[in-house]
Amino acid sequence: MFVILVYDTAAERNPKVLKTCRKYLHWTQRSVFQGELSAAQYRALMTALGSVIDPTYDSIVTYTARSPDMVESVTIGVALGGPVDIL
Repeated sequence: MFVILVYDTAAERNPKVLKTCRKYLHWTQRSVFQGELSAAQYRALMTALGSVIDPTYDSIVTYTARSPDMVESVTIGVALGGPVDIL
């Protein structure tokens, strides 16, 4: 599945969330990641993030599609991130 993940967390948790996301997805823009994951990888990612965040304050939103071909993306301004090797 193709996954887009967006997060908004407290500043002190940002490094841990960033590091966790980079293990699974490509960094796209500040708090945005995307990439293709299996169902098992998606569950592992969500479990790992669940142990890092404070669910009473932080927010993580994922959007899933069957493939990246099913998602249209338009960038205005500077394109940040991009497809690089996942850690």
